[in-house]
Amino acid sequence: MSGRDIVGYLVGLVLFIICIPALMWKLSGAGETTFEIGKVVILILFAAVGIALSIWSIIYMRVVGKGNPMDAFNNEIAPRTTELMTDGPYKICRNPMLLGVFIYYIGILIYLRSWQALVIFVIYFCIMMIQVKKEEQRLETDFGEEYLAYKKKTKKLIPYIW
Repeated sequence: MSGRDIVGYLVGLVLFIICIPALMWKLSGAGETTFEIGKVVILILFAAVGIALSIWSIIYMRVVGKGNPMDAFNNEIAPRTTELMTDGPYKICRNPMLLGVFIYYIGILIYLRSWQALVIFVIYFCIMMIQVKKEEQRLETDFGEEYLAYKKKTKKLIPYIW
């Protein structure tokens, strides 16, 4: 694994798993909320499922796609995939790593019940949809008809829906 790979993984971990949830937490005033076991259990379940899906996607991308997920708005932070991935987590949807992060954040939103956290989530969602659009353009260029066929049969983000 190269230094660029490690940097890509660390940037993703710090930004998506730590910083954005910390911002949601901080802006929501969560330090002032009371402890509710039901909300904690929901948060843990959503976090476990979401992070597990994201990690599975990252490992699959590394092994099968022969690349790294850290590509921001067509700026290659770590080596891009060289193989199109259509099985494993990428059979669920075209963006399973992002779906996993969203599941994790939804758990945080349920826990926090805060409009401020929701605003952070909506902003993040909009930014990521712009990123997905740019990434899909790159994938169409890199993989052509093979990607277009995959795109027709696999939903963008939410299995069976969207």
